[in-house]
Amino acid sequence: MRIAFLFPGQGAQRVGMGRTLADAFPICRQTFEEADAALGEPLSRTIFDGPEDRLTLTENTQPAILAVSIAAYRLLASRGLMPSFVAGHSLGEYSANVSAGTFSFADALRLVRRRGRYMQDAVPAGEGAMAAILGLDADKVAQACAEAAEGAIVSPANLNGGGQVAIAGTAAAVARASERAKALGARRVIPLAVSAPFHCALMKPAEERLAPELRALHTSTPRVPIVANVDAQPKRDARAAIEALVQQVSAPVRWEAVVARLASEGVTTYVEVGPGTVLSGLVRKIYREATVASFGSPDDLAAVEDAIARLKGSRS
Repeated sequence: MRIAFLFPGQGAQRVGMGRTLADAFPICRQTFEEADAALGEPLSRTIFDGPEDRLTLTENTQPAILAVSIAAYRLLASRGLMPSFVAGHSLGEYSANVSAGTFSFADALRLVRRRGRYMQDAVPAGEGAMAAILGLDADKVAQACAEAAEGAIVSPANLNGGGQVAIAGTAAAVARASERAKALGARRVIPLAVSAPFHCALMKPAEERLAPELRALHTSTPRVPIVANVDAQPKRDARAAIEALVQQVSAPVRWEAVVARLASEGVTTYVEVGPGTVLSGLVRKIYREATVASFGSPDDLAAVEDAIARLKGSRS
């Protein structure tokens, strides 16, 4: 029986996230100060005070979520709460790698800021889109995309499990695929308020810009395996972890497969570390027997410590 820490991706942000952690714990406050120093600007002020439109700029959102996630992780680690495996959803895979020691927090902050810019630059505003398809299996969603493409790009982008698949591509192709998905039996289709069509072939220019920067990072062997989005395989050395991050820019996030892989490795307790509870909800749908907790504020600490204590108790 093992523990996995899961780190959220873009969409988990909200103004004020992490503030209670910074107020209550010096190790968290120092993490936000470190983030400000690494970026040469007061990112923490945007995180804590907004305005929301500034926080939701992709180049700010990505380092902001990373900072909150690592502040939360460092507090858990300081209390002796450590995982057997880590994983993260899209951007969250960077937080997972920082927690595993693959590369430094400061390097990750600067890198994900550029990642956000490169993703934004890859597709002019308004030309791309994403939509969540609910209640239709992944094969049928892929069929809807193939039948609606008409020579344009549209494909599954987030295979989240629990009957939820997000698609991404050109705006017109996503609209056609959304209608086709409804015809194939989708329960609901929800257009997503995103700034770019993430995790599809339209992101190849961003991948090509980011790849040399990722490969140039100073890295160390991860302390624990990182189960990657791109193939749901545990990455146990730095080179494999970096190549997974290169590929995930334009490849789909295989989240259901990530959770299934963690379960197959004996993980029974999952702690979502950082803002929001989206991943906790998905784990509960994918693996009903799992013990799930989330940690993004001091109020969550007792529940996380209790879940881990119960796991340790069941071992003895």
